[in-house]
Amino acid sequence: MRTDPAIPLCLYADTFGNTCTRLEAPVGLLRVTADGIIEDCGAPEPAQCGAAEHLVRDLPPESLRYILASRYCETDLLMGEAWRLFGHLCPGWSRVQAICDFVNREIRFGYQYARPTKTAFETFREGQGVCRDMAHLAITFCRCLNIPARYCTTYLGDIGVPPVDAPMDFAGCMEVFLGGAWHVFDPRNNARRIGRIIIARGSDAGDVAISTAFGAAWLQTFKVWTDEISDVAAAHLLSVDRSCELAHRAA
Repeated sequence: MRTDPAIPLCLYADTFGNTCTRLEAPVGLLRVTADGIIEDCGAPEPAQCGAAEHLVRDLPPESLRYILASRYCETDLLMGEAWRLFGHLCPGWSRVQAICDFVNREIRFGYQYARPTKTAFETFREGQGVCRDMAHLAITFCRCLNIPARYCTTYLGDIGVPPVDAPMDFAGCMEVFLGGAWHVFDPRNNARRIGRIIIARGSDAGDVAISTAFGAAWLQTFKVWTDEISDVAAAHLLSVDRSCELAHRAA
């Protein structure tokens, strides 16, 4: 991560194990940027259709926080609906997929429906939202059924899918604990994708916001991009970055 003007940055790990950067912003305009090259196998996210649910008594202790209510996931308000809609379905991967199918079908996506205070229950009641809201609703349904589910903040490009007529953005999805492992599910796109980059994980979006400001701050603009590059291009970029680093140190 780089800032312009350059200011001290402090890295630390939060309670979820995410790497965070802490800084004190000066008065005036501050530009924050970050670039990286991620190696990916190039295949869609795997689907483990035989992955089973666990009884609560068999869940590992570290997963228990993800069956509890949180700021944006009100399990108490959606418990009855969750069991009415999905309680009769076969437990396991197929039931989680049914939850994603429902959210993808019943919640109308639109940036105009976003608001920072919207919760899973409000998304269900209003029938509209953005990827963050759809993830919160699916997470809440899973937790109501005693399936650990956690929120993921990600970058998601258009690799392997037809380009959409919209700018790239941060993307909210979820990970669900089945068959002894965490698996990605995406209620918004409802498909296994290529090149998803997970930035952070938490109970809900309140834990893993892209940035959290303490004091008056106004976001003027932001840009997100994920582009597929060849191995040759990646090697060239690494070489250029290394040269720039050496030049900076020499200066």
